[in-house]
Amino acid sequence: MTKIAVLGSGGVDSSVAIALLKEQGYDVTVFYLKIWLEDELAFLGKCPWQQDLEYLEQVCTSLQVPLKVLPMQKEYFKKVVGYTISEIESGRTPNPDVMCNNHIKFGFFLESLPQDFEYVASGHYAQIAEFKHHKCLKMSPDLVKDQSYFLAQIPHKLLEKIVFPIGHLSKPEVRKLAEKYNLANKDRKDSQGICFLGKLKFNDFVEHYLGNKPGNIIEFETGKVMGKHNGFYYHTRGQRKGLGLSGGPWYVVSKDTKKNIVYVSCNYDSLADSRSEFKIESAGNFVVEDWHQQANLRVKLRHGPTLYKCVVQANANGFQVKIDGSDQGIAAGQFAVFYIDDLCLGSAKIIEN
Repeated sequence: MTKIAVLGSGGVDSSVAIALLKEQGYDVTVFYLKIWLEDELAFLGKCPWQQDLEYLEQVCTSLQVPLKVLPMQKEYFKKVVGYTISEIESGRTPNPDVMCNNHIKFGFFLESLPQDFEYVASGHYAQIAEFKHHKCLKMSPDLVKDQSYFLAQIPHKLLEKIVFPIGHLSKPEVRKLAEKYNLANKDRKDSQGICFLGKLKFNDFVEHYLGNKPGNIIEFETGKVMGKHNGFYYHTRGQRKGLGLSGGPWYVVSKDTKKNIVYVSCNYDSLADSRSEFKIESAGNFVVEDWHQQANLRVKLRHGPTLYKCVVQANANGFQVKIDGSDQGIAAGQFAVFYIDDLCLGSAKIIEN
């Protein structure tokens, strides 16, 4: 019987994945990765990992599959939390979910598994297919839930060992299966965000690690000082709330990270960084070397159903991407993920122009 390790979270998606694999005859062992940083982040409050684990224990008991809890706090802090702090301090926009999938769930965990496990499975909404005889990710038919964006940094050689049991299903279909299997968490709401920040205040997290760094809030058009801020890293482009300015509405339109200045304007739509071109780094993760020369390329700039048609040209520092529209949310540090139809060719980090 084929042994398979399943990443369990306590949510409905991974629980249905466990049930499907058990029904299909796999020798299933479920693993819960304990990543909550009880010492480093205790000041933020309690993460609901205990509740997650209780639900998962009930599911595993009802399905008669073994459950193991693996502590991975040190690895998580180094690869995910440390990365997040560094990106924020540099003025970039981090994506902790991408790093968690790449370095923890399908990185350190996969490397630490005993060799008798042939596959690793999870409850992600994604599929695995082939492009030019290479394994690649494939989008879920549920375009709203599709998670190929968050998985696109996983090295393609590892896809041989990964299974996504619910990737071909929609969320309503998964809910129906949870009812069918009478899972303990069948009515549980979807979780929002990653554990260490999901239900907590982002500014508290930033202040703990980066502290306050007072600087000027300046009107973009006039250069007039409008007020003070506690650090450019507390503010994002397009932000309206939390500026403490009168006479608005005021919006953040740009930041000078070297001078610690936040620029604001009342004319966000005309001044915001809406553009149709951006750069990505050369050190991306792609199925084939000539990915950028493929016809009918499309790109996702964030998780969600929106894709742009695009043209990609190589240059000295990486690649220049031009999309068939404009987007105000293109942010250095985020990832651009590229597709042909529903096949994911890979991704690379967006860099400053």
